[in-house]
Amino acid sequence: MYKKLLLFSVIFLLIDQISKGLVNLYMNVNESIKLFNLLSLTYVHNTGAAFSMLEGARWLFIILGIIALNVIFIFFIKDKKLNNFEIITYSLLLSGILGNLIDRFLYGYVIDFIDVNILNFAIFNFADSFMVIGVILLMIGMIKCKNTK
Repeated sequence: MYKKLLLFSVIFLLIDQISKGLVNLYMNVNESIKLFNLLSLTYVHNTGAAFSMLEGARWLFIILGIIALNVIFIFFIKDKKLNNFEIITYSLLLSGILGNLIDRFLYGYVIDFIDVNILNFAIFNFADSFMVIGVILLMIGMIKCKNTK
């Protein structure tokens, strides 16, 4: 079970880190490449959280990320028999948190580049997406668990 969790976490983390590495290698900061009507690649450095909230709070986000990783492991994973749904859910959460933590440690900011051209939506990355999807799956799992009792 832990092998599957580790495998999926590593795969998701590699997707995040490789995509950020490619953007960093082939694009200039603030450069934007339109892919489709509603989607562009726009390379930005984010020193804050979503929508650049709490900009410059690098160490706060590092501490919160480390705490979140530990809480997820201790309360949701450790000594539990996880099903495949839970393995994917926790892999997404762990890899998303870790992906942005790596950026904050290495660069002092998070590399964001996915730009959905709707109503000035935030520019984000795969780690952000993995965390959002993971939280949604976690809520679905909790609702399903509650309804089966």
